[in-house]
Amino acid sequence: MKEIEKMRQGKLYNPFLLEEDSWMQIRQALKDFNQSDYWIDRKPLDSLRSFFHQSYPDLSLIPPFYCDHGKNISIGRHFQGNMGIVILDEAQVTIGNDVFMGPNVSLYTPIHPLSASIRNKDLEMARPIVIEDSVWIAGNVIINAGVTIKKGSVIGSGSVVTHDIPEGVFAAGNPCRVIRKIDEKENDIWQRLYKEYHCG
Repeated sequence: MKEIEKMRQGKLYNPFLLEEDSWMQIRQALKDFNQSDYWIDRKPLDSLRSFFHQSYPDLSLIPPFYCDHGKNISIGRHFQGNMGIVILDEAQVTIGNDVFMGPNVSLYTPIHPLSASIRNKDLEMARPIVIEDSVWIAGNVIINAGVTIKKGSVIGSGSVVTHDIPEGVFAAGNPCRVIRKIDEKENDIWQRLYKEYHCG
């Protein structure tokens, strides 16, 4: 079995022996985007987006941004990404619609073996990450391999997410845990603030 097939199937693989060179192919696009004046010229962002499996023209992403392959990244509509986002996309990273990410958010799909003797053979595994619709991930959050964050949840700044997060909750900490459900009372507060915003 080829190394790329092992990677896709979640088996141990050697990243230095992959039979395709998507890591090198995206380097120039990343460099051009990270040196660009994003607010004036969107061409470098559009070039970078062409490497993604899926994204939309309304994507907002502030440089710098880093990823490994690009082709394993799918991003839904109305994505807002602040500076310093890192996505190690050895496995699929699926981001839904209306997702916000603060600065220095990191998504890590690779898993290095706990056994030093195996790790020292340059072997690793990868597990997908899923972020569903309307999730807000605050600054300096780390999301580890195999995690799903369900629709409408908020992850507090500085959290390390090691397990799935259910729908419609505020979760934070290291390791990240559910703090409370985002209920109607919480929504009512924000609706009132929204009305004040419109009334001036």
